[in-house]
Amino acid sequence: MAQKVEIVDWLIAQIASGEYKAHDKLPSENKITDLFKVPRITVRKAYERLEELGFIYKKQGKGSYVKDRSQQIELVLSGDVSFTQKMEEKGYNLQTKNVFCKPIKYNPKIYDYLEVEANDVIYKVGRLRLIDHQPIAIHISYIAKSVFADIDEVGMELTSMFHYFQTRGFTEFNSKPSILSITFPTKSQRSLFHCSQLIPFLMLESGCTDKISGKVLEYRKIYYRSDCFSYTIPSL
Repeated sequence: MAQKVEIVDWLIAQIASGEYKAHDKLPSENKITDLFKVPRITVRKAYERLEELGFIYKKQGKGSYVKDRSQQIELVLSGDVSFTQKMEEKGYNLQTKNVFCKPIKYNPKIYDYLEVEANDVIYKVGRLRLIDHQPIAIHISYIAKSVFADIDEVGMELTSMFHYFQTRGFTEFNSKPSILSITFPTKSQRSLFHCSQLIPFLMLESGCTDKISGKVLEYRKIYYRSDCFSYTIPSL
């Protein structure tokens, strides 16, 4: 008897081969039940897993359909231009929601990165990025109070760190080396993104320095919902 994973793999293969294209209706649960000789609950769970993975969507009372995964947001992974500017240049309807600004406990990696002393206070500022009201990324910036004295007062109002830096006298920026890795959403991130724990995130760790003085302005972590983007890495 086939298991749920076999049905999931078979349906993904059918979609990948073009047998079912974007917005095509998939076979009913009854048809898959007959095909694989399994209980209907097994098929239902297979469809639920496909929905969690972002391959299909459901229409109430009508069945399951193939999700269009080609309409992904093109993103150039560079740190010298703001995310807002990149999205605006592409014509996307971007919204930014500030979700937190709070001090962190001492973390040697972050303090060393920012080149500050252990008695400094570091704030992390989180901004949720949405396109057409769908959460697609969260930017977390770590900022030293010794560099930006009012970060604790204005942090919850910030939607663009580059704009904030510019208003504080830093107008030209260099991006520090970036590290890319794959991770899965935490419980709090799943709540923000309204997504399953099975959706992988691409995490970009990087930083920003003032081009003139070389002062480190921020350490940042950006979590991109991987099924929403296609990525371009600039040539060296």
